[in-house]
Amino acid sequence: MVHAESLLTVLNIFLVAIATILLVPGLILFIECIAALFPTRPQPSFAKSTLPRLNVLIPAHNEESGIGLTISAVSPQLRPNDQLIVVADNCEDATAAVARRAGALVIERHNPNQRGKGYALDFGIQFMQDDPPDVVIIVDADCLVAPGSLTRLAQLAFSQHRPVQSVYLIESPPNPSPKAAISTLAIIVKNWVRLVGLHNLGMPCLLTGTGMAMPWQIIQQAPLASDNIVEDMNLGMDLAIVGYSPVFCPDAYVTSILPQKEQAAKQQRTRWEHGHLQTILTQVPQLFGAAIYQRRLDLFGLGLDLLVPPLSLLVMVWMLAVLLAIVGVGLGASFLPVILLAVMGGLMAIAILSAWAKYCRKQLPIQTLLSIPLYVLWKIPLYFAFIFKRQKAWVRTERDAPL
Repeated sequence: MVHAESLLTVLNIFLVAIATILLVPGLILFIECIAALFPTRPQPSFAKSTLPRLNVLIPAHNEESGIGLTISAVSPQLRPNDQLIVVADNCEDATAAVARRAGALVIERHNPNQRGKGYALDFGIQFMQDDPPDVVIIVDADCLVAPGSLTRLAQLAFSQHRPVQSVYLIESPPNPSPKAAISTLAIIVKNWVRLVGLHNLGMPCLLTGTGMAMPWQIIQQAPLASDNIVEDMNLGMDLAIVGYSPVFCPDAYVTSILPQKEQAAKQQRTRWEHGHLQTILTQVPQLFGAAIYQRRLDLFGLGLDLLVPPLSLLVMVWMLAVLLAIVGVGLGASFLPVILLAVMGGLMAIAILSAWAKYCRKQLPIQTLLSIPLYVLWKIPLYFAFIFKRQKAWVRTERDAPL
């Protein structure tokens, strides 16, 4: 009898601990999404005469099919003293020739032993050393930059002397599958809604990979050369720790298209999410340690934001925890874990519904949300792969042919 009571006590402690731990990222997600419902905090205004000289840096690996469109969106936004530089990195196609015909200054890098976006960025920065700009803006080779975005990013980065992140959205292809639609929703929440929420709360943000502007004095010292599969996220944290926390610019937009091919979409999500999870495990303690040592609230805020895992994983773990808590109640355990998990479920539902209602109701009908359980099931192998076959090397996502 005593042994059974001891086991029940251990079970209670275990279930309450799980429910409490899960409640933390659920609460963070809720606060960020609710903060994003309020009017966006206004940005400073700038005179046209204060526009700094900028270089746009585009790292490109085998991007001949789409880089022309990217350059055509960037070029009209440049002034005579600005430069558009494409790094054709370990290319085996006509990327360099296509970019030159489109009007870009192209430099080529060949080093098969060092593959990855970080190495290409470092190569481009080294090239600029003799004639540096005031601001460098990084744009991926498959992205379109909305008109006026480069000016806004450059002015904000130059005036605040900090890295600046634009809104980066990945749009669904025509007639998207339910999985593609939910994936688009997840990206909107991660790269737009939550960043608006952090902006409204006066907190910095993480870098999301493209549409990133940095003052020359900062980027020339940044640790760029690596094959990290989420180099942008780690770069943002590295810069924040040394005093340059990234800020969000809600007035600048960069977009790309979600891959239509199943294998390409899976490859892209695997790289992002394995990198995200690895970063949570390795960098969150470092951020919290630096926040305590430096007495900086902004680093603590970044650490909390990073604690929120990919939405599908958060929902998946929550569902499993609910099942365990219900089984525990059947065995005589406390109702407290069920209550805590019900609260967390309510917070997540409110966060996701509010984000959908304000930011993507027009492009994603309400019935799209009914596909969330199927999307979560589709992601299960991806998360098991993180445990048993983790992706560590940078792999380029296969692009669809431009429409």
